[in-house]
Amino acid sequence: MLTDRQGGRLLERLDAVRQDDLPASTPSPPASTATSTPSSPDSTSYGSARCFTDDTPRHVGSTTLYSLPPVTYRRSRTGNPRPHELPHYQALLDDTDWASLATACGTGEALPTALASILDSDPAVRAAATDNALREVTHQNTIYEATVPVALYVATILNHPALAADDADVPPHRPTLVRLLEWLGDTAYDADDECVAIGERHFGKGFLDEDREMRAFRDLRPAIFSAVHLLLGHDNTAVRGAALVAAIPLAEHPVLTAHRAELVDHARHLLATSTDRHNRDRVLDAMKAWGHDTSALENADDIAVRERYARLKAERDSWWAADGTGGYSEDPPF
Repeated sequence: MLTDRQGGRLLERLDAVRQDDLPASTPSPPASTATSTPSSPDSTSYGSARCFTDDTPRHVGSTTLYSLPPVTYRRSRTGNPRPHELPHYQALLDDTDWASLATACGTGEALPTALASILDSDPAVRAAATDNALREVTHQNTIYEATVPVALYVATILNHPALAADDADVPPHRPTLVRLLEWLGDTAYDADDECVAIGERHFGKGFLDEDREMRAFRDLRPAIFSAVHLLLGHDNTAVRGAALVAAIPLAEHPVLTAHRAELVDHARHLLATSTDRHNRDRVLDAMKAWGHDTSALENADDIAVRERYARLKAERDSWWAADGTGGYSEDPPF
């Protein structure tokens, strides 16, 4: 079954591609939301609050300067970005001007408390803090000013003992480590090369120069990858899967392409052992994009989903061919 997020993201990208067919007078969306479709909000919701109203800007302009501890990208002899090159998580909390950074809900003055509480000894507190922190920077596939230091902070705590202590599912709480990895993966996916290509197609080659937030996140991919990479061999299956799915879009950075062979090995193992629809789709897409034949790795569900994608695309193309006056065979979010 196609998940809401996967179906929504697929159609968001198809929408962006098909915008080329609109009349020249049709206004274009702001660059910071080029990969989003306002009428189809992100179906992954960290908490129930929706912070936007119609007159709330989704992207605060480029006047705020980041105040982050320096991140270096020196490489070890094996070519791996060094995990210890990440700043200390407490330095990030203390040295970042959170109140000056735009979030989905305004500005980030509440983020330090929420982020610090992710390391609380109580799993219920950790879960609530994760909701509160990620909600601030999660809305319609947008990279906010606060997204960058939040992503960096999340990377610095991935191997913290407090998160290792709850790597088992204890209903109603999911492991905090898995949730953080999933958020990093989704954010990296929203800043991947395909999103940049869509933005450049609609707003010109200077798209990434104008979108400072996306560019800043993309620049940090080696540092974030260094922390995610350590979890690819984690004992917990859910952690391993989430780490792999997060590592894949991060590995698009030029200094990380050498890791793709290793990621493919992990992908083959996941496809042989996992039934998680989201993870299977992500790794299959990556393997195909990297030139690997996945036909022998697909199961019946994978084939059915691929055919469903093709049908949705054909229906969307037909809808656009009718000048946007057609309909769907199913109601969104499919």
